[in-house]
Amino acid sequence: MIQATSFSFSAAMPATFTLTHHGATSGVTGSCHQLTLADGQAVLVDCGLFQGAETSADGASSSQLEINFPIDKVRALVVTHVHIDHVGRIPYLVAAGFRGPILCSEASAALLPLVLEDALKVDFTKNQALIDQFLKLVQQQIVPLPYKHWHKAIAGAHGLRVKLQPAGHILGSAYVECEIGQPRQRIVFSGDLGAPYTPLLPAPKSPYSADVLVLESTYGDRTHESRKDRRTRLQALCERALKNQGTVLIPAFSIGRTQELLYELEEIIHRQKLAAQKKPDATSLNWANIDIIIDSPLAADFTAGYAKLRDHWDAEAKAKLSAGRHPLAFKQLTTINSHTDHMENVAMLTKTGKPAIVIAASGMCSGGRIVNYLQAMLGDARHDVLFVGYQAAGTAGQAIQKYGPHGGYVDLDGQRIAIRAAVHTLGGYSAHADQKDLLNFVARMRKKPRQIRLVHGDSAAKQTLATRITQLHPGMEVAVA
Repeated sequence: MIQATSFSFSAAMPATFTLTHHGATSGVTGSCHQLTLADGQAVLVDCGLFQGAETSADGASSSQLEINFPIDKVRALVVTHVHIDHVGRIPYLVAAGFRGPILCSEASAALLPLVLEDALKVDFTKNQALIDQFLKLVQQQIVPLPYKHWHKAIAGAHGLRVKLQPAGHILGSAYVECEIGQPRQRIVFSGDLGAPYTPLLPAPKSPYSADVLVLESTYGDRTHESRKDRRTRLQALCERALKNQGTVLIPAFSIGRTQELLYELEEIIHRQKLAAQKKPDATSLNWANIDIIIDSPLAADFTAGYAKLRDHWDAEAKAKLSAGRHPLAFKQLTTINSHTDHMENVAMLTKTGKPAIVIAASGMCSGGRIVNYLQAMLGDARHDVLFVGYQAAGTAGQAIQKYGPHGGYVDLDGQRIAIRAAVHTLGGYSAHADQKDLLNFVARMRKKPRQIRLVHGDSAAKQTLATRITQLHPGMEVAVA
């Protein structure tokens, strides 16, 4: 059973609230944090699923899915963003009787029903009538909030208000500023912070102040490869791989990473087209002939959702639209929806050696359509696997990433597969802030937090980040969940 972890405050902090963590304490999934006022009223920040080694051997155990804490005084749920490890337990929360508002950004309000519908189909039922009934209930609870505006979540003079700020992680992502009083206290939940140069999204800006900061630490012990030249490295890797007459397999989450990759691939194709016009024989690989395939109905739905939410894009992306380009819907992009078409595409690419780049979920290879591609292609040296995101401990993705470069093997659906395909990792594509970005998030606050609570990270990442913070800010209290 997942044990709740409570925050212990120093004597210098008034005992006007408590923090309890119902997940994301022993790893990077299952984010769920409770802020409770002195009178017992509370809000939850996120309510996510556990994944990888943070579940039981047979998947998420009932104790990890149950809402095994009282919710009678939980007045609202605040969603930082719609990744499944932050929202996947919402169906269980609603089943437990929660009928309060679900506060989230305007973009997240549009995307959240898509995530929950997919989660219901995977974990609960294929009965569309039941799914529609649940979604109708949840949509009545969703309250879209604009960024940078205070919203009263718990009424009263000693109540609580929240403000969402852009987090730069995925479209609609936010960090949460909570203000309670009296005496007035500011508690900030980082959610998942993005990094500079993330396609489509502006980089997050630090809040002016915080008394307590609940900070993610996914990459608290490392720095990403240069993000500025990642497109060049992506192009070079793909060109080398495709010359082998094989397929580049990119496991990616349906929301966020898939859209970022499409944005970058469209830019590569556009630049190569311009270069070819100037020097027709400058390259032996014609990107105009390469199929870019999204093999995920959910990713296709999210990509369409991203396109509709273009008002939330950054200035660079909007400029491309104004120039007549379509970074998420270009000529060579193919979407595969049906399972039959999916299996036919796996067989065709395995057999023909047609150059293609396939983006398929799940991002950690723990399920989804990417598994069929891996089962068919991992044993063939013509193909390449490219990881562009974090691989949690215990996932198939981590095993492929760790053992693939050394000619190892991986177990997929009970089948042991020797890894002969080349395995690559491009760290610059992580949607998470790295250690430097996390330290900057703290350093750029005008009024520094007295206390920081590190969550959402492996033990080594949290401990390393805690050490660096205390070195840079002597006297600041840093606790590790």
